[in-house]
Amino acid sequence: MTKIGVVQMNSGTDPERNLSQLKKFMQGLQLQGAKLVVTPENTVVFGSKADYQRWAEPLGDGPLQLQLSQFAHQLGIWLLIGSMPILQSDGSITTTAVLFDDQGKIQAHYNKMHMFDVNVADKHQSYRESDTFKAGDDIKVIDTPFGKLGLSICYDIRFPQLYGELRQQGADIIVIPAAFTKLTGRAHWEVLVRARAIETQCWVVAAAQWGEHNETRETWGHSMIVDPWGQVVACQQQGTGVLTANVDLQLANKIRTNMPVADHARLVFSHIQ
Repeated sequence: MTKIGVVQMNSGTDPERNLSQLKKFMQGLQLQGAKLVVTPENTVVFGSKADYQRWAEPLGDGPLQLQLSQFAHQLGIWLLIGSMPILQSDGSITTTAVLFDDQGKIQAHYNKMHMFDVNVADKHQSYRESDTFKAGDDIKVIDTPFGKLGLSICYDIRFPQLYGELRQQGADIIVIPAAFTKLTGRAHWEVLVRARAIETQCWVVAAAQWGEHNETRETWGHSMIVDPWGQVVACQQQGTGVLTANVDLQLANKIRTNMPVADHARLVFSHIQ
């Protein structure tokens, strides 16, 4: 059994402010015994295309990642940064989840696959992530001391094929860092998070942004940890803050034995283009 911590943030355009906020939350979670901490999408910087371009770093190289590495090492915890802008060798930018171990070493990363290019009836109205970020191609399931960790980010949640593949590749715990809009979050967030847990029979750890970020951007919050039966075991509805839950992989094994959904599947997605 592992205690996992989740940070609900209200990130903005200033990385130093965001990282200062994050460090305080991480210290609190360490005191509560968390061994893995998961943060939301856009943890390090949440802003415009120009902001992401300004602060993007090559993977494993840069002052922002150095600070994050030091946080993890000093506190002796694994840290999953929900996303930050990463500069690719071709000059493009990806929105990338980065996993640091308790020594501060990067153990894995995941480039968000599905770009949020949609129209929403809120003040922001038009969202076009593909104008800023390059979509990723690789599915990631990572061995950790806590079990196999499946990586995803925000809009990915609407594509169950991805989560079926994460389960097929052995995921025990799936993370969904997010910055869901207030409007879409109110309508769909909880039901989607719980559905991904139920269909994969995995623990799901969903870390969210919350509140107003600028004149037009407002996020839903409601970070939560959901067990493999689809029950919400911890939730931070509003405000910034933290939550924890003890994640027991034996519960997932029991549920999968009693209801062997994966063995009964007639249609199997073994590869996603």
